[in-house]
Amino acid sequence: MNAVKFLSRLALGAAAAFAITSTAITSDVAAQEPGEGKSVSMARATWDTGWFQAEIYKQLFEKLGYDVGQVRTLDNPPFYQAVGQGDIDLWVNGWFPLHDTYRDAFEEGASIIGYVAKGGALQGYLVDKKSAEEYGITNIMDFTKPEIKEAFDANGDGKADLVACPPGWGCEKKIANDLDELELRDHINPIKAGYSSSMADALGRFRQGDPILFYTWTPNWTVGILQPGKDVVWIEMPNATEETTVAGVEGCVNDPCALGWKANDIRPVANDEFLNNNPAVKTLLEEARIPLDDIFAQNAKMNQGEDSPEDIQRHASEWIENNSDLVDGWMKKAREAAM
Repeated sequence: MNAVKFLSRLALGAAAAFAITSTAITSDVAAQEPGEGKSVSMARATWDTGWFQAEIYKQLFEKLGYDVGQVRTLDNPPFYQAVGQGDIDLWVNGWFPLHDTYRDAFEEGASIIGYVAKGGALQGYLVDKKSAEEYGITNIMDFTKPEIKEAFDANGDGKADLVACPPGWGCEKKIANDLDELELRDHINPIKAGYSSSMADALGRFRQGDPILFYTWTPNWTVGILQPGKDVVWIEMPNATEETTVAGVEGCVNDPCALGWKANDIRPVANDEFLNNNPAVKTLLEEARIPLDDIFAQNAKMNQGEDSPEDIQRHASEWIENNSDLVDGWMKKAREAAM
């Protein structure tokens, strides 16, 4: 074999080896990052107690190679309409059955998938324990009594003030229905301003020794600072059913507790076409879970001042690192689904 032929074959062999190596590297990258070159249009809810969960999922999508970009903060109605139409790909802040009222807006084009937190997400009305004992308050109907209305009337309109929900939240509709069904409009004034600011005002009144009445949900910083059974008590609803009565609720005036609200699951909702085109995301949504206690703990940090975007990003990164064995299992299944 002459020198020219030898060098030619050597070059071809090197090129073939390089091509094989390059293909292997490309294949390995694709396996590790099935979202490479793709994007996720993600939303989050307007209640900041759900932002930690949203940030965790965002960072997990990015670990799969997806470009997530800026997460949009949306009220329930525009989100559910947008995800059904494909203008938004997903969020992880669905509350069901509370958000069942939005099903008509999204079910033709989107699906509820997986669980962020299954069960244990409670809702209802609470009163400061001191006032509950002083006035014998155990039920929302006690607020029809003149002396109780007067005690809880902070703005002088003759009605007890209730920290309620802002317009567009699922709980706003339920509270309005309760007030109408029980004919409490002349007795209770629902405050619909920003929830965090309204609760901050209520907390200030509580610390001054004044009565407070408020709606809340769990997980939420409110029941971390105002502990049921110690600082506040859950009160009951006369229209509660078996489905909305929960046993073992700490700090309730009775057990089982006739909350009048169904226990909820926190669940992702995603566009169907997007899920079909992104099996890695679909599998991750099906597999991932975040313990309620961890959400409680992070919400408490936010209430104590760690509430900047950088803080929330750090909280999520630390959670992922501290739960690496669990997360690695989810990621492995997500990558396998994309192969």
